[in-house]
Amino acid sequence: MSNPVLNDKFLENERVLDSMPMTINGTINKTLILFACLAITAIYTFSLVFAGYMDHAKMLTFGGAIVGFILALIIIFSRNTTLFKILTPIYALAEGCFIGGISAFFEASWAGIVAQAVICTMITVLMMLGLYRANIIKATEKFRSVIIISTASICAIYLIQIIASFFARSIPQIFTASPIGIGFSIIVVGIAALNLILDFDFIEKGSNAMLQREYEWYGAFGLMVTIVWLYIEILKLLAKLNSRD
Repeated sequence: MSNPVLNDKFLENERVLDSMPMTINGTINKTLILFACLAITAIYTFSLVFAGYMDHAKMLTFGGAIVGFILALIIIFSRNTTLFKILTPIYALAEGCFIGGISAFFEASWAGIVAQAVICTMITVLMMLGLYRANIIKATEKFRSVIIISTASICAIYLIQIIASFFARSIPQIFTASPIGIGFSIIVVGIAALNLILDFDFIEKGSNAMLQREYEWYGAFGLMVTIVWLYIEILKLLAKLNSRD
């Protein structure tokens, strides 16, 4: 999800003029590297589930989630450019374990759902990129504030649900396949998709502001986090829709 720390003041303070600067093409290349790392561990973990190694797959899934969360916090708040290029590939590998395991569990319940989610995610990313490049959706300060507040609100809802689950409770309706639950998932998918606009804007502004080249890794990291979140939310939405059949 997008990092609220990334504002215009941040871009000004991190500008570099005496070395190779951040570029859009460089960020795209770094993004491809991260997704290659993610794909390797995701496919491996996914295959373990269907090969019958459930314990191993669960260990990688939960371990990947925990390691990925910790690394994400370090990457976001460290501001250490040296760590960016070291930790982001490791984060991608850990995130791949998590995504692979989650995807396998969904696929076991609804055959073909993973392929559908991947295709929908790719279409959504390309659509949002097209809207951004055509200036149909602009990352204004008001837009940024609304998306960040909306994203934080969704995080708060998920946190409440996690805490409630410890007491065998759940927030009514929104995590079920009811019309309210499906509507909630559609809203979350929409917010996740709009977060891509903030990622595209940071990458473009970072390139124009001549940030240090290591910020290509940071831009790629932010983009990957949003795309993975979008994929998971689409997966959950499809699962809810399939549950109603």
